[in-house]
Amino acid sequence: MLFDPFDLCGLALRNRVVMAPLTRNRATAAHIPTALMLRYYVQRASVGLIISEGTSPSADGLGYARIPGIFSAEQVAAWRTITDAVHAAGGKMFVQLMHTGRASHVDNLPEGARVVGPTSTPMADTIFTDNAGLQPASTPHALTEAEIVVTVAEYAHAARAAVEAGFDGVELHGANGYLIEQFLNANVNTRTDAFGGSPDNRNRFALDVTRAVIAAIGGARVGMRVSPYGAFNGTGPFAEVEPQYLRLAGALAGLGMAYLHLVDHSSMGAPAIPVAFRAALRHAFTGVFIASGGFDRDTAEAVLARGEADLVAFGRAALANPDLVARMQADTPLTPPDVATFYTPGEHGYTDYAGAVVA
Repeated sequence: MLFDPFDLCGLALRNRVVMAPLTRNRATAAHIPTALMLRYYVQRASVGLIISEGTSPSADGLGYARIPGIFSAEQVAAWRTITDAVHAAGGKMFVQLMHTGRASHVDNLPEGARVVGPTSTPMADTIFTDNAGLQPASTPHALTEAEIVVTVAEYAHAARAAVEAGFDGVELHGANGYLIEQFLNANVNTRTDAFGGSPDNRNRFALDVTRAVIAAIGGARVGMRVSPYGAFNGTGPFAEVEPQYLRLAGALAGLGMAYLHLVDHSSMGAPAIPVAFRAALRHAFTGVFIASGGFDRDTAEAVLARGEADLVAFGRAALANPDLVARMQADTPLTPPDVATFYTPGEHGYTDYAGAVVA
C-alpha cells in the first residue's frame, strides 16, 4: 500500500509516502529561498507529497535564522523556481505555513517586525541567532483581538501567495509550539478573553486561520499539522487535551479541509499518543489522515493496512535519503542523518547525501 498511488482531494500522488516538513535554515539571511533549496527538494521529488520546511506567512513569524517566508514578491518568485522544478520531476508540493510566534528572537526578525504570542510570557528556551549565537527567547507582545484579525489575514495572504508560487497547497503548522499551537495549548495560552480559558476558545485562533485560508484558496488545498502530546517550545499535554483536540478535529472536518497531519514525538522523548485517542482523532476527522513520527517501511505499511492513516510522513529518513522511496521499495539500508548539519548553512548534510542526484 505504501507505494500505491493516492488521490488527495483531486491531487494525484504517485505513492503514499510524504516528506515531513523539516526546518533546514538554508534560505538567505533575508529569508529568500535559494538555488540550493531547489536542488534539495528536487532530489526528493519521488515521494508522493513534499511538505516544505516551515515558511513564515509574515515578517513577525520569521523567528529563526535563515528560514524562508512567503509573503513578498521576491519570496514568491524564488519559491516558483522550486515548485516548477519539483513538478517537472513529477513531484507534488505543499508549503508549510509556520509562524514562530514567541519561539523567536528579535535579532532574527527584519526591521519593523516584532515577536508576538497569545500572551507576553516568554518561552524558557534559547533561540539561535547568526550574530550572537544562542540567546534567551525574546519577550513576546501579547496580540490583542484586533491584532489577531490582522494575523489571520496574513495567513490568508500567504496562502494566496503560495498558490501564485506554484504550490499545490498549504499546511498550517499547528504543532511543535509555534503560534497556532501556542493558542491551542493551555500551558502557554492563559488568556481569559474569546481566545483562551476554555477548549473552544483555545481552538478559536486555529479555526479562524483555517477558515480564512480555505476562503482564500479552497479546502482541497489546505491541511493542518498537530501534535497534541508534543512537548516542544514549552507546550506539553494538559488536562483537557483530548476533548479539546477531538472538538478541533471535528470542526476542521466540517470546514472541508483536505487533511489532518498527526505527529507523534514519542520517538524523540515526548509522551506517546494514547492508542484510543489516536483512533478517536482519526474518527473525528473525516478527511485524509497523515501519520508521522518514527516510522519505517514496515510500520508504515502496517498503519496503512489497519486503516489508521491514509498517508505516512517520514522526516529524518527523507532528509538523509533523497532516494527514500527506491530504498524502501528495495529494502535497502537507509543512510543515518548527520544531526550536526541539520541547521547549518551550505550543501554539506543537505544536498550531498548518498543517493542524491545533481538537480
